[in-house]
Amino acid sequence: MLAPRADGLLDVRRALPGAALAPYVHHLWSVRWRLDSPFVGAALPHPSAQITAVSAVGGPRAEVVGVRRGRLAARLEGEGWTLGIAFRPAMFQPVLGEPMTSVTGRVVPLGELVASTAKTAGWLRAIAATRDPHERFAITESFLAPRLPPPPPSVVRLRDLVERMAADRSMLRLADLCDASGLDERALQRAFRTYVGVSPKWVIQRYRLHEAAAQLRGPHPPDLATLAASLGYADQAHFTRDFKRLVGETPGSFANRR
Repeated sequence: MLAPRADGLLDVRRALPGAALAPYVHHLWSVRWRLDSPFVGAALPHPSAQITAVSAVGGPRAEVVGVRRGRLAARLEGEGWTLGIAFRPAMFQPVLGEPMTSVTGRVVPLGELVASTAKTAGWLRAIAATRDPHERFAITESFLAPRLPPPPPSVVRLRDLVERMAADRSMLRLADLCDASGLDERALQRAFRTYVGVSPKWVIQRYRLHEAAAQLRGPHPPDLATLAASLGYADQAHFTRDFKRLVGETPGSFANRR
C-alpha cells in the first residue's frame, strides 16, 4: 500500500482461501470505511485479475478487474465497503474462457463476462446483509467453489512459473524463463498473452519494482545504483525512470518519505 493514514475508520482484512479455492485464489480481501474526509489509497498491483463486489446505491455491484499496468488507486469517501477475490496469476482465464488480454487494464461488470445468474445476485445480497468480513469471506467461498473447474495442468505450470518469478531474483531475462519453462520465446510470449494478460518482460519488471519498493521501505534503504544492478537494470537512470513511472515519485524521494 502506498498511502497516508485515513481520517476515520478504515478496516482492511485479508484471508487465505480454503482448499477448494486455493488452486485458483491467492487471497480474499475486504475494506470497510467510514471517513470524515476523502482518502486516496494506492498500491502496486500484481499480474493477476480480481472479482470485486462494491457497495453502491441500490445494492452492490460485481466487477472483474483485469491486470493493471499502472498503479492501482482508489478514492474512498463517506461510508461503504468492498470485497475482493484476488486470483493467482493465469488462473482467471479458465473462468473467463477467452484471452486475458481482453480484460487487461479494464474494469468490466461481471455479468458481461460470466453469465449472471440468480445465484450471483444471491451472493451479493448475502454479503451486503452482514458487516462481518469473515462471514463475507465464507459466503464468497461457498458461492465460488462450485463454479471453478479443475485447473488445466498447462495453466497450473504457467501459474507456478509466474509465482516463482515473484520470489526468484535470478529470473531477470526472458531467456531465464525459457530455461525454467522449457518453452521457446514465441510460445512463452503467446502463453503469457493468453493466460496472464501481459508480456513476460512486463511481469519481470513489475515484480522487480515490487521488490525495489519493499527494500526502499525498509529501515536501511540500499544504495540506488546497487539496487538497480541487483534488479537487472543496465544503469540507475533506467531504474529511476521505470520506478517513477509506476510509483509516481523517484526511488530516492520514496525512500526519504518513509
